[in-house]
Amino acid sequence: MTAHLTGPIAQEIAQRLHAALAPESLQVIDDSDKHRGHAGHDGRGESHFTVDIVAERFRGLSRVARQRAVNSALGDLLRERVHALAIKARAPGE
Repeated sequence: MTAHLTGPIAQEIAQRLHAALAPESLQVIDDSDKHRGHAGHDGRGESHFTVDIVAERFRGLSRVARQRAVNSALGDLLRERVHALAIKARAPGE
């Protein structure tokens, strides 16, 4: 399940995370409006996100390893388009 999608960047985030991590649950939340006027908000929107993801792939991994897996799946989006990403990554049942 994916919720809170808004625009093409949010959709790309969801597609990449589904392909790389096969989540049981995924929410991609565009927080960009909360950062209007702050660094990294360039007026285009879709610059600040929260990802809430539950995937079996995270079982036994540390919080840092889980975040690295998400960052790896998103690759160039984080370098070129997304200014900030908050990650809530859990294994099922956590």
